Amino acid sequence: MQQVLENELSGISFAESENQKMIADMVRDFGKKEILPRMMEWDESQEFPVQVFKKLGGLGLMGVLVPEEYGGSGFGYPEYVTAIAELSKICGSIGLSMAAHNSLCTGHILQHANEEQKRKYLPKLASAEWIGAWGLTEPNTGSDAGNMRTVAVKDGDYYVINGAKNFITHARTGNVAVVIVRTGEVGDSHGMTAFIIEKGTPGFSSGKKENKLGMRASETAELIFTDCRVHKSQMIGKEGDGFIQAMKVLDGGRISIAALSLGIAQGAFEAALKYSHERHQFNKPISTFQGIAFKLADMATKIEAAKLLTYRAADLKQKGHNVNRESAMAKLYASEVAVDVANEGVQIFGGYGYTKDFPAEKYYRDAKLCTIGEGTSEIQKLVISRAILK
Repeated sequence: MQQVLENELSGISFAESENQKMIADMVRDFGKKEILPRMMEWDESQEFPVQVFKKLGGLGLMGVLVPEEYGGSGFGYPEYVTAIAELSKICGSIGLSMAAHNSLCTGHILQHANEEQKRKYLPKLASAEWIGAWGLTEPNTGSDAGNMRTVAVKDGDYYVINGAKNFITHARTGNVAVVIVRTGEVGDSHGMTAFIIEKGTPGFSSGKKENKLGMRASETAELIFTDCRVHKSQMIGKEGDGFIQAMKVLDGGRISIAALSLGIAQGAFEAALKYSHERHQFNKPISTFQGIAFKLADMATKIEAAKLLTYRAADLKQKGHNVNRESAMAKLYASEVAVDVANEGVQIFGGYGYTKDFPAEKYYRDAKLCTIGEGTSEIQKLVISRAILK
């Protein structure tokens, strides 16, 4: 086992590439102009700023992993992690929506759709002409996806879908959704199928928008299906492949949530570090007090460890390795670090950290979602333990 690990690590370089530097600089400049001025306004009103994502599409950040032949940027996972992390340092909501669009809807089509489907949908998604959604979770089946109740019944060349999905990013604004529904027996991992469903399809609508603690500018709502007829040509892969496809999509998606977590943690840390130099008590900066300095040391160390786990998973994914364990480890650790660092950030800001005049409270609210979305921390531990106990 140790030799395998050493072999895996031997070819990994975490030196930032020119492409990563370019992406980081581009995102920072974009964030200052297009996100920071209205970020809190969107947070307060829970507005999903579609115009921001259209502009991100123009920069190539809504199709980061999509090959150039389909209108994407053709970058790899290290560049993708850099883009998400830099966006999330500025605003978790924007980072989350960018990641969900890339990893889930676009990622599912990229990895599992046929050539005709790829050519039809990927150029529109990569340019952000269309915003994508992805539906797996249901009101009564979160982690227990195998017991989903949204059902598709075959009727000639069509499938008639009835049911609902919830906690779906871009459920209202999305122009197209990849949805996993049940076509077989409850609990059968080969009894679920994925379909691409366009907005405007009769019987396909959006429902309640969630009023959330954090990530408030990232739209989360229901998808509702009422006798929704979907042609068999919209099926991704074969009937019964949907759940297996979804699990593979989530392996990559968890790397994106690790990157999201990393960005939020870095943003919270940098804000706290800056404030610790500016805030004076007893005639000196609070950074000079050991109580604060040790907090900063712990925060920086945890972030560095999360960064290494995240970029290692990205590197292995880029090389075509199975990253079931590695993506779960990165997501588990980075998300918990985001919560810890954001919490300490509020503490360093003191009373001001509890107000919306300073950035600490937003990082604190946004971070918690990272331990829940795309598999809770408990589910990550289940994935990891199964991998190591084989």
